[in-house]
Amino acid sequence: MSQFQGVTWKDIEKFDECYERHPLGRAMTNALYKHSVKDVAFCYESLAASQFAFSVDIPTLPVTNQKSSGRCWIFSALNILREETAKKCGLEKFELSQNYMAFWDKFEKANYMLESVIALADRPTDDRLLCHILSIGVQDGGQWDMFVNLVEKYKVVPKSAMEETYQSSNTAEMNSLLNARLRQCAAKLRRTVREGGDAQAEKKQMMEEIYRFLCMCFGKPPKTFDFEYVDKDKKYHIARNLTPETFYEQFVGLNLKDYVSIINSPTEDKPFGRSYTVDFLGNVAEGAPVRYYNVPMDTLRDLIIRQLSDGQLVWFGSDVGKYGERDRGIWSTEAYDYEGAFDMDFNMTKGDSLDYRESAMNHAMVITGVNLDEDGKATKWKIQNSWSEEHGEKGFYQMSASWFDRFVYQAVIHKKYLTEEQLKEADQEPIHLSAWDPMGTLAD
Repeated sequence: MSQFQGVTWKDIEKFDECYERHPLGRAMTNALYKHSVKDVAFCYESLAASQFAFSVDIPTLPVTNQKSSGRCWIFSALNILREETAKKCGLEKFELSQNYMAFWDKFEKANYMLESVIALADRPTDDRLLCHILSIGVQDGGQWDMFVNLVEKYKVVPKSAMEETYQSSNTAEMNSLLNARLRQCAAKLRRTVREGGDAQAEKKQMMEEIYRFLCMCFGKPPKTFDFEYVDKDKKYHIARNLTPETFYEQFVGLNLKDYVSIINSPTEDKPFGRSYTVDFLGNVAEGAPVRYYNVPMDTLRDLIIRQLSDGQLVWFGSDVGKYGERDRGIWSTEAYDYEGAFDMDFNMTKGDSLDYRESAMNHAMVITGVNLDEDGKATKWKIQNSWSEEHGEKGFYQMSASWFDRFVYQAVIHKKYLTEEQLKEADQEPIHLSAWDPMGTLAD
């Protein structure tokens, strides 16, 4: 650091003269005094290409609302599962319990965190991996394979069996308290290991306390329940004394192990055609690890189109913090001209955006449609979000083709749409990525 060079006053005087001579500078200064950057840079001509019409458009149930929580990955995954229930029961409106899944996710993540602390007990407190685990703590966000692990262990229940609570819909304060307690537990466990004590016995006592805390915040998960519903023909039905297992078998039935989590991560350290996993990323300790199969964007796009064209929805993850107009429900790189507004180049390659932490997957949703041109290429995509019906087209959004290619990082595809060669590549022993790799980001 002793060789760092500062900016001199002579440099600043030159910069100031340049600003005064720049014709755009004063105009933008005045515009930004009273308006947001996004409003100033918005290109209204782009709206002509954002009409809400698609050549492939799969009908779905109405959108859901995750409210002030980071459970998008749970909402979007359950939104796919609930379509199976709706078909079996003839429902026009239905939700599976997001609260039920969030309860078990929090519970399992707490155990996973404490198990990680025990496994790393011999490392100093400033060890990078331990610091990462302690700083991340237990979050709302997650990954597709983490959802699959929850379903495999706990199955699902209808929303009527475990409704939302204030805490499940507004998680910030609860998360803060939970993580404060877990970090306190981590300190105790590390001391127990160093002193040769029984860390597992101590952890079980801690998990009993965590379970009680979650029951107070989310309510107690049901072991049995009745499922009552009225179908679209106004006929009443009731299935009595169900368990989460019997409900899933009777009213959902999807084999989630038939799906492959595919990514497009064009970074130098991740060759295409290989399988990857992220160390210390998970929730259910005994569950399957998070796995990704990395492919070029053309391949990912074509697989998504194949699944949609077959009438099947697609769970996917992207970076929704870029080039978005929430009220209109648009994500489009053509909608904002930041380069023209500031006379600066903001473009980065997709690989550099990941490597230099400018972008990462931060939100999961469901693709329900796509518009294909005469050559079968996508021009825009229809998205079912979980941010209520207040924005977009009753909660449905759209993404431009260029935005999709640049900011979509993951999609879950049924294995029947992959070639034999692709399945072999996806099934190979995964390459291990560091816990802080961009592909370890949790969608929330």
